Parts: sequence; C-alpha cells; structure tokens
Amino acid sequence: MSQEKLEHGHGCDCGCHGEQTNPFTELNPVLDRYADIPGSLISILQKAQELYGFLSVELMRHIALETHTSIAKVYGVATFYTQFRFEPVGKYLIMLCQGTACHVNGSKMVEEAIMDYLDIKEGETTTDGLFTLNNVACLGCCSLSPVMMINDDTYGQLTKDKVTHILSELKEKADSLQTAQEVTA
Repeated sequence: MSQEKLEHGHGCDCGCHGEQTNPFTELNPVLDRYADIPGSLISILQKAQELYGFLSVELMRHIALETHTSIAKVYGVATFYTQFRFEPVGKYLIMLCQGTACHVNGSKMVEEAIMDYLDIKEGETTTDGLFTLNNVACLGCCSLSPVMMINDDTYGQLTKDKVTHILSELKEKADSLQTAQEVTA
C-alpha cells in the first residue's frame, strides 16, 4: 500500500488526500449495525437503495469499504438481484405487473397507455424526472389484474382511461407541489 493511502487511512485511489467527506451519512446507522455481520450485505444494499433511490458506483464502493468486502462482491450481489437499481428513478416508480393473470387481462394495453401518456418506454424515466416505468414478473395481486404499483400504492382492474386518470392526478399533484415550493422560495 502506498504511503499516501496509509496516511489518509481509507486506502482508496480517489485523490482525496484524506479530506474525503462521507456523502452517505444517512447509511451510517445501518452500517454500524450490520457491517460486520456475515450475510447482511443484501439488507445493507436494500436500505441504501431505500435512502438514496439507487445504488451508484460510489455508494457501492462505500459499502464495500465499510463492510470490508470487495467491490466485486458488492457489485456481484447487487447485479444478481433484480430489485436493485443502478440509475436514478423518477419520483413515481411505476411497477407494472406482466404476470400471467395481468397479461391475460390486458397488461400490454395498460403498458401502451402508460408509454403513450408519459412518452417513455419500459425502463425509462420521463424528462421531468417524475415517472419511471418498470415491468415486473408478478406483484402477487392476481385478483386485481391488470395491476400496477406506483411507489407504495397499488392500483388494480386497470383500463386505459383509469391509467391515464391516475397518472394525470399524480402529475397535477407534483406540479402543484412544485408551484408551492417556488412561491415560498
């Protein structure tokens, strides 16, 4: 290890010369609790994604350092599980079920309505950063098919009109919050 790495203690090649600030302080309680517990990497990654919205390379490096794990292992675990995201997502994450019941009951029609209304494709985020569309294998709400979740809210028995109405309401809500913030600023 180089003398510079030894001097600033964290052994990186970041060029910080020991002046590195931790941009991930919200994760400290999780790392304090789980960093040295074998098998806890998935829990740490889940909480990190919950806090920051996605797993950036910098965040995964930080987790590797704090858990005394290689970045390759952290990245390997993160990329193995489909629940983890590596790009920022919109304020409203749409998870559209494409399971058998939803497919039979019109999930493709719902997907087309979402893509047409938001002008995005599956996996994309709107230019205003409000919506991201992700297809998922199953949400476990077959009796409500076709179904989607937007953040923590579930919407079932969807039609083109119902989807458009839901998205329109969310967009109006976001616009009014933005306007209120601009007025108070």
